[in-house]
Amino acid sequence: MKQIVEIVPARPGWYARWRLTAEDTRCYPVTLWALLEEPDGTGREVIGVDCAGQWPGAEDDGTDGEFVRYLFQPPEAGPPEDAETAVAPHRTVSRTVPTP
Repeated sequence: MKQIVEIVPARPGWYARWRLTAEDTRCYPVTLWALLEEPDGTGREVIGVDCAGQWPGAEDDGTDGEFVRYLFQPPEAGPPEDAETAVAPHRTVSRTVPTP
């Protein structure tokens, strides 16, 4: 299991885009970046966790969608047209996250 080595807050303007259907995508603001590392100290990667608690590679990301990419849109330009800023109130996220 990969371990979290470092967590930093995401600057405003970063979004994670998810494909929900062939024609429909949704972007959620990224709230933090996490640096993950393999247990043997190799294979580092950075992932973004969005405001809905989703991240690429999660067993249950809650979207029933496929991660597409991260994108940056300057805050003064406004959010992407497929941005979702509110998380459904019925969604509960419960995950065990390894600590460094």
